[in-house]
Amino acid sequence: MNETLIRALSGAVYILLLLSCILYSNITFYILFGLFLALAVLEFCKLIKLNYVIPLIIAIVSYIIFYNTPFNQFYDGSITLVSILVSIQLALFLFSKKDKAFKKYEKWLYLIGYIILPFIILTKIPIGVDGYNPRILIGIFILIWTNDTFAYVVGKSIGKHKLFERISPKKTIEGFLGGLTFSVLGSILIAKFFIGTSNIGIWIGIAILVSIFATLGDLIQSKFKRLAGVKDSGKIMPGHGGILDRLDSIIYVAPFIFLFYQILNYVS
Repeated sequence: MNETLIRALSGAVYILLLLSCILYSNITFYILFGLFLALAVLEFCKLIKLNYVIPLIIAIVSYIIFYNTPFNQFYDGSITLVSILVSIQLALFLFSKKDKAFKKYEKWLYLIGYIILPFIILTKIPIGVDGYNPRILIGIFILIWTNDTFAYVVGKSIGKHKLFERISPKKTIEGFLGGLTFSVLGSILIAKFFIGTSNIGIWIGIAILVSIFATLGDLIQSKFKRLAGVKDSGKIMPGHGGILDRLDSIIYVAPFIFLFYQILNYVS
């Protein structure tokens, strides 16, 4: 079968599964992302050469324990802070020119702060003032897809200045700015016609966070793969790679969006 067709069918199945589980109920959403977490842990452990048994147990138990927990400023603030501190460390790792083997504590730090905690945080993002609101998470995914699509289209059309050639030769500054511009425009439409809110500024803020940190997340995952000497993090999705290849943007940006939520909640 044609490789492009395989990629298209695989992507369509992934999007259909994602949207249907998020929309159907908070339980199907939680089950799906629990499965994604388990697969992400397996893929990440393989990338960093860490035995997956204990990490998988920790991930699943943590995910189950924190299911549907009510908002708690101290607890939620703590896991967000830890995840963001690890994200900052990962950004430093990205810009570092040293390609070295990870120390054991670094492997566990990245596993917890980059993989496990962001998935837990993701389960909290769709919880609005009236309970579970699937449109919030779908809106964020649409922004990520918009950013990726237009970063590619604009970069392919007029991109001349490399964004981070050492890690991702195809990404350009023009592409990044194109993705950012269309994400902001998309956020206005999402806020107005999909979410149905007058707080358009909040969604513009989310769009900016998505463009910046989703791009960083993609670059960070690319560096992990480059150090591991592999093209994809996994093979579960023909033509697309693994779960981490599809979710690297959302898991990196999620703690920053949740922090944005908490700041807005505190201010209000």
